[in-house]
Amino acid sequence: MEVQDQESLGRWDGLCSRDISSRTEAMENICEEVMRKVEAIGPMPALDPSSPASGSLPGSDLNDILAHLLMLSRRCPFEDVRRQCVRLLQGIQDLGVRIPRPLGNGPSRFIPEKEILHISKVDTRTRSIFEDAFAALGRLDNISLVMGFHPQYLESFLRTQHYLLQMDGPLALHYRHYIGIMAAARHQCSYLVNLHVNDFLQVGGDPKWLNGLNEAPQKLQQLGELNKILAHRPWLLTKEHIEGLLKAEEHSWSLAELIHAVVLLTHYHSLASFTFGCGITPEIHCDGGHTFRPPSLSQYCVCDIANGNGHLNHHDDWLGNQVMDGSDMSGEVEVLMERMKHLQECRDDEEASQEEMATRFEREKTESMLVVTAEDEECVPSRDISRHFEDPSYGYKDFSRRGEHVPTFRAQDYSWEDHGYSLVNRLYPDVGQMLDEKFQMAYNLTYNTMATHKDVDTSMLRRAIWNYIHCMFGIRYDDYDYGEINQLLDRSFKIYIKTMVCSPEKTTKRMYESFWRQFQHSEKVHVNLLLMEARMQAELLYALRAITRYMT
Repeated sequence: MEVQDQESLGRWDGLCSRDISSRTEAMENICEEVMRKVEAIGPMPALDPSSPASGSLPGSDLNDILAHLLMLSRRCPFEDVRRQCVRLLQGIQDLGVRIPRPLGNGPSRFIPEKEILHISKVDTRTRSIFEDAFAALGRLDNISLVMGFHPQYLESFLRTQHYLLQMDGPLALHYRHYIGIMAAARHQCSYLVNLHVNDFLQVGGDPKWLNGLNEAPQKLQQLGELNKILAHRPWLLTKEHIEGLLKAEEHSWSLAELIHAVVLLTHYHSLASFTFGCGITPEIHCDGGHTFRPPSLSQYCVCDIANGNGHLNHHDDWLGNQVMDGSDMSGEVEVLMERMKHLQECRDDEEASQEEMATRFEREKTESMLVVTAEDEECVPSRDISRHFEDPSYGYKDFSRRGEHVPTFRAQDYSWEDHGYSLVNRLYPDVGQMLDEKFQMAYNLTYNTMATHKDVDTSMLRRAIWNYIHCMFGIRYDDYDYGEINQLLDRSFKIYIKTMVCSPEKTTKRMYESFWRQFQHSEKVHVNLLLMEARMQAELLYALRAITRYMT
């Protein structure tokens, strides 16, 4: 794979400017360069489907450039750039060169494209957030488009991620992206791996490291064990693991570097959960996001790039509408609201003893171990993904089935608010604050609606979801009645939660469709934000507790 020269990079970067004259100048330069290549090469054959598109920057290879233009024509938040990219692709096609078309149905396999925010139809605030994201990375990715259902959260998420990856911090930029690759690979998340392979090379990372973890520096290899435990069984992390990293002689980590690495690992483990949980599709310019083959049924027209008609799958659209219709689940929302009301009344009438509360937690924790995560067999990671980590067979296990159990972690003894937050902020300034705002945003986010019902207090339901995830990780809140979880979360929802949090690569469209069938897609995305942040905080708590124990 060729890494483009700095001059070429500058041309594409010019499209990220908020100044229209700068974008126009950059686009003119790109047009000239592309047309020179087209005229020199002549009509292009179809792209060999076996050739990798993932991780390719738009450099000397014309196919990569055309795929990048296709992505910009659909995803750039600046209308002038979208329009000029469509015009350029049309001109190239008129010269007899085959141009790419998008594959799939928009940013998500689970959510009909027409329900996801269109770049050209968003409100002023969301457009500004999209423009900031595009300016930072030169792309507006599918994750951001799906999170765009909740602009307040998206703004906090992007601010935090930008700081972790691009602002001043203990770790070098290429280390940050490589750690992102390692973390995403643990869950076989090729979507995130491909994005960060791209970014890793763009910031000057050594391509040899991408041959496998064994080609990376010893210091990064030593992070493999921490990556593995945090992703699948964080309760097994001890201060000895931390000591092994901080006292590894010439390959040792500093405390500040380790905190940065831990935050990145937990960020990308949980983001892999969101990616699978929302059925995020490959980026248009990456492998699996486009094809140079003409469609089999009708002649491809470049105008489809702009309006999205060229790849609409009516069967999927019909499925999406049917799922949200929920006619076979009439009353689902009303039943849930009635249970919330009843639980509130019971809270007011009587309070369970501490012994009873502890018993209910242990019962729920044990039951959560018995929830089956998926119908299929173990997913075997491809060599392309598994080379970025060690011990592929290591995963989340149902300990209770082997007579083992997850030990209880009392949140009162070590909490994010009282302990974790200050430790992160001390060793990696400002990040504790950003993470705290992101956790709070996901936990407190509400529109006071449930499906078609308005003026609903959903705090009880949000707390049940958050605490159920922490319960699966053994984390107990003394003041919470875990008996509420079984009242509010049905079996299909628990299966979805456990799969998405513990084995996200096994999440299926059927699982997504089977819970909360009367709810809006935006509400299901909100659920995914809760699951992602609760999982990240749970992993962080175990890691930060181990670091604190080492320090004391």
